Amino acid sequence: MKKTLSLAAAIIAAAFVSASCNNGNNSTEAKASNVEPAAPGSIVYIQIDSLVNGYDMFNDEKSALEAEVQTIQDDLQKQGNAFQKSVADFENKVNKGLLTRSQAEQQQAALQERQQQLQNLNQEKAIEVQEKEAVMLNKVMDKIQTYLNEYNESHNYALILSTSAASNTVLVGNPSLDITNDVLAGLNAEYVKSK
Repeated sequence: MKKTLSLAAAIIAAAFVSASCNNGNNSTEAKASNVEPAAPGSIVYIQIDSLVNGYDMFNDEKSALEAEVQTIQDDLQKQGNAFQKSVADFENKVNKGLLTRSQAEQQQAALQERQQQLQNLNQEKAIEVQEKEAVMLNKVMDKIQTYLNEYNESHNYALILSTSAASNTVLVGNPSLDITNDVLAGLNAEYVKSK
């Protein structure tokens, strides 16, 4: 189970990265819309990166996380700039001989302590962002899995596989077995209702 979740998280993470540089070419949109749906009992597949990239919940969550990351980066940048100004002021005072040796040592120790605090804060924020990203990906994957379970109850497929650019489980498949667009439409409709 953990291996499946970590594989799913890796696939979604790959989708997260490809969403950032998606140039609008969606292979599922290029498929003919007149393809007959797969029959019950069929083995079907979804293109997970296309599914995730098109999923409104993922895009909303990703946008919110990106905004939060930008706020964190701006705050860290401000604190870093203030620290650099303090260092420059200290060096200027030392160079001009405006501090006693004792004062210089105290200020240097305070600056070193502040530098360590900023490094620790930077690491804490990086871990916090990673945790939030993992939670976001888990939420998205849980919604997709829950929807697929409900979807399969009405369609009775024998097996639903996933494929992506990162892991091609399905190398070649009949377009009628690709249920990506149908699942995506259902997921987005369900998400709109839940808002």
